[in-house]
Amino acid sequence: MRQGNVSERKAGPPQVGVSVIIFALAPRPDAGREELWLPLVRRVREPFKGQWALPGGDVLAGRSLEWSAYAALESTTNLRPGYLEQLYAFGGPDRSGSALPMVSIVYWALIGSAQAEDLRDGDNVRWFAESALPGLAFDHASVIAFALDRLRSRMSYPDVASKLVGPRFTLRRLHDVYEAIAGRSLDLGNFRRKMLASGQLEDTGDKLAEGRHRPAAVYRYIPGVVGRKTTWGMRLAASADDLGTACARPDGAADALSPLTTD
Repeated sequence: MRQGNVSERKAGPPQVGVSVIIFALAPRPDAGREELWLPLVRRVREPFKGQWALPGGDVLAGRSLEWSAYAALESTTNLRPGYLEQLYAFGGPDRSGSALPMVSIVYWALIGSAQAEDLRDGDNVRWFAESALPGLAFDHASVIAFALDRLRSRMSYPDVASKLVGPRFTLRRLHDVYEAIAGRSLDLGNFRRKMLASGQLEDTGDKLAEGRHRPAAVYRYIPGVVGRKTTWGMRLAASADDLGTACARPDGAADALSPLTTD
């Protein structure tokens, strides 16, 4: 931690750290459907002592940003996703709560339902449904909103959707995942027609029984083919106006971040 009195630290270069967002699909018992969940850590020191925050930590000398992000995640959740993607850098002047300059490099990843089955709370760590987040430290509410907006705007890309739905799926399963991301109901018939017309899916020839429904066709994304981009991804996206000034580009221009996955 940087030494010196408060005035000296305010005038100095910002403290640089990493934060990590992990989105997992898991059932919400009181809702009867799957929803996005993410782990939060209760802070044990000021600023914002006692409040919930994203897992994070300092960038250590001799270590990369990505290594620091993995270390912060493992120290709080014992999770190690197959990849982490750099989402954005947040450095608003008021984000630290103490007017001290602070920049967070935020990483994120998705884990599907199969990996989400064993999500467990730990010491000062708790998984929260995206629709029921507590009050958050720093600007982490805006950071999460930014990540959700990015996820919703990219769901029509196969490399993103497959992280959550898996390599093989029925259209009903894919629909349920889209609904979980959107946080609202999507007409199943409409969804089926749009996805089948997208040019992204192929029938594997297999069938899968789903509850009381007749066996359904099993699909997969066509390898290396994006196809015609559906409108579902953009329809799921929240308005940028809802994200607050902490998420806006200072020059007002659209950002050009890389896709969610790094495959």
